[in-house]
Amino acid sequence: MTIPNPEHLFEQAERLIDGTGRPRQIDLRRSVSSSYYGLFHAVLCAGADEFIGAASRATANYSLVYRSADHRGLRSLCMEVKKPTLSPRFQRYVLADGFSRVMREFAANVVELQDARHAADYDPLQSLKRSDAVLAVRTARGAVDRFHRAQPNSRKMFLALLLFPPR
Repeated sequence: MTIPNPEHLFEQAERLIDGTGRPRQIDLRRSVSSSYYGLFHAVLCAGADEFIGAASRATANYSLVYRSADHRGLRSLCMEVKKPTLSPRFQRYVLADGFSRVMREFAANVVELQDARHAADYDPLQSLKRSDAVLAVRTARGAVDRFHRAQPNSRKMFLALLLFPPR
């Protein structure tokens, strides 16, 4: 199994808006979309690595875990994580102090980028500028960096809630 490489998606996003002249709207839209997908696949890979192991990337179990998260679940969890106080549904599964500022910023970035991706992919009236696409790439790369800088127990708690949402 070849896992989508988030860095390749970020590079693609940059290539689409690189160069001289005014980029086409479709290139700006795809750049914003690829930025979000780079972040999305970074999270999926982190989850499968955490619970199955990076050494098992070519296995069916790895694929099962990787594919178990979806955009709606990620958004829902991020909407919760960015709150100052978690709802009772989540409180019993997190550390007493909740999620760190870094994880709350990461969650806010995910929601922001997902909104931008939806507009870029589905809103026919959306008109983007190069600066919008540049910001999307920068935000996505920054969010991945924040995610990796977060405390390991906070990352694991986030990934557990994403992959095994409480009922």
